[in-house]
Amino acid sequence: MKRVFVLVLGLTLVLLLFTGFALAKDWVKYLDSDKMLVDTSMYYKTPPWKIGFSNASISNSWRVFLVQHIKYEASKHPEIGEFYITDAQDNPVKQLADVEDLLAKGIDLLIISPATEAALNPAVEKAMEKGVPVVVVDRKVTTDAFVTFVESSNYEMGKIMAEWLAEKLGGKGNIVMLSGIAGAGPAEDRLKGAMDVFKNYPGIKVLEQQYCDWSPVVGKQVMATLIQKYPQIDGIWADSALQGSGAIEALQEAGKPIPPVTGEDMNRYLKMWKKMGFEGVAVSFPTWQGQVAVQKAIDILNGIPVPRYIDVPRVVITKENLDQFVREDLPDEFFMDSRLPEEWLPKR
Repeated sequence: MKRVFVLVLGLTLVLLLFTGFALAKDWVKYLDSDKMLVDTSMYYKTPPWKIGFSNASISNSWRVFLVQHIKYEASKHPEIGEFYITDAQDNPVKQLADVEDLLAKGIDLLIISPATEAALNPAVEKAMEKGVPVVVVDRKVTTDAFVTFVESSNYEMGKIMAEWLAEKLGGKGNIVMLSGIAGAGPAEDRLKGAMDVFKNYPGIKVLEQQYCDWSPVVGKQVMATLIQKYPQIDGIWADSALQGSGAIEALQEAGKPIPPVTGEDMNRYLKMWKKMGFEGVAVSFPTWQGQVAVQKAIDILNGIPVPRYIDVPRVVITKENLDQFVREDLPDEFFMDSRLPEEWLPKR
């Protein structure tokens, strides 16, 4: 009997140890499993706080606007004693080092926009293991080691663009697809959303899909090559106006008609659309999601529950409401679905 008791006790201890280990890897505790509301009471801190923002880069104008929105929102909260911002220059290895440096500074919370999906998993996992809550914004990670993820659904964005293009082409035609940065969450999710639409249209043939680094210059170069390679291009699915506007420029210089082309709320694309009169649609990826990320960071440090996932609403611009967004008096690089006051707009 005594041996049975010892055996049961031993098994119980092993189970408890295993359960404890498993719980150590449970990054969040849900208050409401249906709405995925995260209990953040364990992260409550008395201000002033140190917050770090690890940014993938400011390599294009969209990212400049994102940082401005983050800075603007942070400036409204005197509880933030120190706010650090790092720039990984689109290099995941540098971003891993950036996060290490921020953790060494003793930050109370980490906001991160990862350069690529999987490469930054170790960084956010380390932060969470140290008790530093993580807010992921704009670009996702593939681990569950974060408290909340703020984006405007890239998958839905890709779908909306693809559905518009398929409808505009009457369900048939040759198209090319211009994506952002290979391995970056928004590029891959937008591409998946689009392909999930196009697979329902057997009459639409994807001639080629290329990554263009969310660069007007690269978009122009890639499109110039595609023009030479394919004599008949009926539509362009561009996951961003950055490379989309470059593609339009390539077509214009080649003396080619501009087919239906998708884009964003970038003023350059909107100006081209209004001036040239081609068939277009713009789906915004709101730069003000940066403000939402800071707001959620404040909630977390106050111990206020936050949603596990936040889908910031996007704006769809068509020819019917184009005039509400295009601004001839503002620079090409501006993104028009913005909530920045005049004095916070990036320098021209």
